[in-house]
Amino acid sequence: METSSNTQGFSLTQLTAINIAKGLTLVIMLALAIAYGVNDARQVIYLCLHGGYCSWWLLEQYLFPTRTKILFTEKVDIPTLIVVLLFVGVFYALPAWFAFTNPTPLGYVSMAIALLLYIFGSLINTAADVQKMTAKSMGAKLVNSEIWRSVRNVNYLGDLMRYSSFAVVSGSLWSGLLPLTVFALYVQRILDKEKSMSEKYDNFDEYQQQSSRLIPWLW
Repeated sequence: METSSNTQGFSLTQLTAINIAKGLTLVIMLALAIAYGVNDARQVIYLCLHGGYCSWWLLEQYLFPTRTKILFTEKVDIPTLIVVLLFVGVFYALPAWFAFTNPTPLGYVSMAIALLLYIFGSLINTAADVQKMTAKSMGAKLVNSEIWRSVRNVNYLGDLMRYSSFAVVSGSLWSGLLPLTVFALYVQRILDKEKSMSEKYDNFDEYQQQSSRLIPWLW
């Protein structure tokens, strides 16, 4: 009875669960750095990219507190929290494991590709979020101009580019499981979201014809 009562009294939003998971990823990366050492540019750049991303995710909510009121506000229970920690916290750190256990020095081509993916992915994601939040705060309905003009889920595209950069830096094909998994999740989310948006906005069908879902000119 006591356990049941504690579970019923447990109250946590999805965003808080994700925040805890991001913190867990940071802890895992720090533990890997201590255990295996930072011996090459591969580890340095990986820590900067993935560590910087997780840190910015947490800092962004302090800088833009209104986001906490509109993002992932659904409540989660203890089992869901555990799943989020294992998936977002541990599985998302998979490329870190390969980055710190990879004895091969990071090549210049891989370094350049990873940095470009991360920089442009971050710029795209941030610009999309800022434009959408600003437009919504000013009473806009369907946001389909500027950076949203050609890709309907351009914020997801930026995210995928960032996760792909982690896989590139790690130097392991197995790390590709992360961006592929995120891509699969986004595909399902996009398909579900666009069904509701088609019913919600009268001009959404026209927007669909003029833009791609996620990958420019392909899908």
